[in-house]
Amino acid sequence: MQERMLAGDLYIADDPNLAADSIRGMELADRYGRTWMADRAEAKQILEDLLGSIGKDTEIRPPLFVDYGKYIRIGARTFINFNFTALDVAAITIGDDVQIGPNVQLLTPTHPVEPGPRRDKLEAAQPITIGDNVWIGGGAIILPGVSVGENSVIGAGSVVTKDVPPNVVAVGNPARVIRSI
Repeated sequence: MQERMLAGDLYIADDPNLAADSIRGMELADRYGRTWMADRAEAKQILEDLLGSIGKDTEIRPPLFVDYGKYIRIGARTFINFNFTALDVAAITIGDDVQIGPNVQLLTPTHPVEPGPRRDKLEAAQPITIGDNVWIGGGAIILPGVSVGENSVIGAGSVVTKDVPPNVVAVGNPARVIRSI
């Protein structure tokens, strides 16, 4: 099932290895949050153990919520504010110098629209890519398979359902480009 999941194919998340990886991710994210105020150096080490990679001078304010953690890659000098949810059933790639507001959600999982496969607990996922120097406003939601181009701005509360090109401002539900930068 893990191979199917990582390939973006339909799978059932009842695989014991997936369950163990998910529990590990959630435990590390919780430990990171509990450690962050008391010992930033130790918290940084926990974050490095949790994530696939994290660049220099990147800060994530807890709490942080993940499915696995290890499928998330974050570039250098990125700032992620409180209450970040990154459901990394597929890869999540965040570039350098990105600013992410509080309560932002990056959601890679998808579920069938048809009731039968959904009842059978089938799911899949599509990767999310956030380019360099992107600003994502508080409460925004980025949906499966979306890429946000470099230097773009996603307005607070927006729901991003399609790719956003570089150097634009996109706002709304669904998010639409309102101007170039």
